Amino acid sequence: MTQPTLMGRVSGRMPGLLVTALSLAADGIPPLPLRAGKAPFGNCPDCAGNACGGRPNMKSPGLCQCPGVCHAWAAATTDPAVLTSPAWMAAWRRAVCLAYHPGAAGLTVVDLDDVAAVDWARATLPATRVVETTRGEHWIYRGTMSSHNAVRPGIDIKSTMSYARYLGPGAGTVTVLPDVVRALAVKEPSAVRPAPRSVSVPARAGGGQCPHRTPAYLERGIAMAEQQITAAHSAIHATVYRTFLAVLSTHGRCGCLTDTHIARLFTAAQAKGETLRHCTDAWTNARTTLGL
Repeated sequence: MTQPTLMGRVSGRMPGLLVTALSLAADGIPPLPLRAGKAPFGNCPDCAGNACGGRPNMKSPGLCQCPGVCHAWAAATTDPAVLTSPAWMAAWRRAVCLAYHPGAAGLTVVDLDDVAAVDWARATLPATRVVETTRGEHWIYRGTMSSHNAVRPGIDIKSTMSYARYLGPGAGTVTVLPDVVRALAVKEPSAVRPAPRSVSVPARAGGGQCPHRTPAYLERGIAMAEQQITAAHSAIHATVYRTFLAVLSTHGRCGCLTDTHIARLFTAAQAKGETLRHCTDAWTNARTTLGL
């Protein structure tokens, strides 16, 4: 079935967003619908907490066979048969706006959220295609990089593993992603390496020797925790909290953990987009849950 036939079949039911989505898909730009609040559709019950194993087009292929649109950027597709499937049609009927996955289209979006950010971009970045937004502008470059929030005041970078709202084709010619944009995502070591709170935990009752003070046991536990955080593709906040909770439940009462171990966990979490405040809150909440 050709795309024009598909567009003709669905245009009577969704003349706006879906027709635009099919046009984007034909140009190699994978779209997805957004619900109220400009948010992606949440996981269906079978996929909640990434229990399904993840979408096949996520960074690490999973086994999910979900036909719906419940994996945010990872569900975006250029397949018109998927875009017009019954499960997606249900989402299109509830959708309020349209987004796309820039990274999958080989693009990077510099999201300028206010006038000050736009002024900075005009004075600093090379010209490229510009799309006006409600409060600022999207500057679109050819090339991909990792996505980052708040690289400067009012500026986010949306490329791989992220979505950007589609607000029209914009004006100007798309140019190559410059080093100055890539540099925005490179943080100084002091910003990447957190300075976590010192964790003081009581010795075990009776003053017995800690059973976990073997370097190999502790190192294996911290390494597994780092891997669990790094491998998470959704529910990052919940994954970080659960991992902190697991580490503390094993090592929090016997004095094994040092600031170096905690810094490794915080660094892994920050590499997934968590802020130092989020890390500290998750650590504190985990300690409170365990009564430490």
